[in-house]
Amino acid sequence: MKTKQIHLADIYDVMMEKLEMGGRVNFNPRGTSMLPMLHNDGDRVEIIKATAPLKKYDLPLYRRPDGSFVLHRVVRKPLPDGSYVMCGDNQWHLEYGITHNDIIGVVTAFERKGKHISAKNPLYRLYCVVWVGIMPLRHLVFGGGNRLKGILNRRNGK
Repeated sequence: MKTKQIHLADIYDVMMEKLEMGGRVNFNPRGTSMLPMLHNDGDRVEIIKATAPLKKYDLPLYRRPDGSFVLHRVVRKPLPDGSYVMCGDNQWHLEYGITHNDIIGVVTAFERKGKHISAKNPLYRLYCVVWVGIMPLRHLVFGGGNRLKGILNRRNGK
């Protein structure tokens, strides 16, 4: 089956209409910010409209003021002003100031290699707790690894 890549901005109105009617939207996320959970090689996510305030570990699709679409995890309880703190699983920089008005939908499941995994799956929930829990160490692990690669590359004349 031949597939065609379509940007979310191109189907935004249809997607919002479907979510507003209580439907579900499936798409293949792009990028590496949600590794190791979501891979760029065919994983799919399923979202529904987020009707209630999000909770820590939820995985919403939101839109930044510049129009870009982002699928990152809520890593803290909502702040007193109701805004959220987000971070990609493959990142360590926190993003503040995301409001409920920015939220398009929230992931209810994802699919990898034909296997459907619910966001309520106990193993997935455990992954979320552990991965968010080690977030302070990600900077040391990922950042340290990148610095080490840079040092080695400079030594080897690359």
